[in-house]
Amino acid sequence: MLNKSKIVTFIATKQPERAKDFYENTLGLRLVYDDAFAIVFDANGTMLRVQKVQELTSPNYTVLGWDVGDIQTEIKELLGRGVRCERYEWLEQDELGIWTAPSRAMIAWFKDPDGNTLSLTQFQ
Repeated sequence: MLNKSKIVTFIATKQPERAKDFYENTLGLRLVYDDAFAIVFDANGTMLRVQKVQELTSPNYTVLGWDVGDIQTEIKELLGRGVRCERYEWLEQDELGIWTAPSRAMIAWFKDPDGNTLSLTQFQ
């Protein structure tokens, strides 16, 4: 059934121009189209629909993440593009903001212009 269908991911924005710039230029996703309802990106073969909304309460949990091969390189590049990693006082994060989970996965979090929490994870 759905195990043979592609996933489409959704996130919301109240600031479409800022979101478009962030996802296209800061994160490097390929813009597919922009209409009155959403800004659509190709996220390495997965459709990301950034929905244009009038009201938004950003959740306090991760809504979108990437599985990366080298988290330190990716974080350094994002830091160079003005992204700031989130710090959580209850986690031991390194100087780049990376936390090593008990599973040995390395994870870092950051926010988009609407305050949606995004993450990078390097699985071991």
